[in-house]
Amino acid sequence: MESIWELQTEQSDPRYADLDISTTRDLLHIMNEADLTVPLAVSQALPAVECAVDLIVTHLKCGGRLIYIGAGTSGRIGVLDAAECPPTFRTSPDQVIGLIAGGRRAMFDAVEQAEDEAITARADLEQVHLCADDVVVGLTASGRTPYVVGGLKYAKMVGSGTVAVSCNPHAAASQYADVPIEVSTGPEVLSGSTRLKAGTAEKLIVNMLSTASMFRLGKVYHNLMVDLKVTNRKLLKRARHMVMTTADVDLPTAERVLKQANDHVKTAILMAKTGVDKSTAEAKLADADGILRIALGEANNTVEGAAANRERKI
Repeated sequence: MESIWELQTEQSDPRYADLDISTTRDLLHIMNEADLTVPLAVSQALPAVECAVDLIVTHLKCGGRLIYIGAGTSGRIGVLDAAECPPTFRTSPDQVIGLIAGGRRAMFDAVEQAEDEAITARADLEQVHLCADDVVVGLTASGRTPYVVGGLKYAKMVGSGTVAVSCNPHAAASQYADVPIEVSTGPEVLSGSTRLKAGTAEKLIVNMLSTASMFRLGKVYHNLMVDLKVTNRKLLKRARHMVMTTADVDLPTAERVLKQANDHVKTAILMAKTGVDKSTAEAKLADADGILRIALGEANNTVEGAAANRERKI
């Protein structure tokens, strides 16, 4: 295994040698310029991200789960994404899971030594009853965090799908991944502080993994989060607006169908657009695997329909 000082994320960039005596404005400009390189680095990894999304969707359609594992900043990014999926996409709390080295306490307090315990990841995955239907996404900026590598090794042994997200080339974690995603973010402005560019890259990738997967699972109509869970006033207003604009109805109608649909936006839209009752709308959605376009009879406008149309044109 290469020395830690050979990792790009641990190297010191001479351009940043005098940051401690820079003005605040100069320092902020330098950090901002460094951050601008991250999306470009991520763009180079998009083919691998696409493969990871396809793997995740295949496993979720079979009833499996998406499980993030990581330590420190990487672990917190995974936990954050997992926590956002139920309100955004109405996933069950156990469909997308975030595991962090050191457990719940590590979300708020640094438990730095926890990342060195490879065996702990196995115990954490055993506790959530990891199985072959699941996909484990290991998040490790260095690409060699023992907790993540140990978790991926165990996942491979179980037969789960595996994805490794790293910010160094030739990462050790990649060896244990069905889909390795390596983003070369280079040295940090603050040498070795991978909560900066590397953390941003991981967040961008995690955003794509979950969001694109939920698109493919039919939890989005156009670009609207029609499977959101209404849990506060803001989300209720958003739900009403989606029904109004999508079904072309007024506010009282949107409020009425939403109430009848128990605040389930897809059901309410189907009711408002087609005039069917709640039970019929729910049955139509069930027959369409929850994909609103198909339930509305817009099958030719689905991903599959668009692909078929392209084939006919060819």
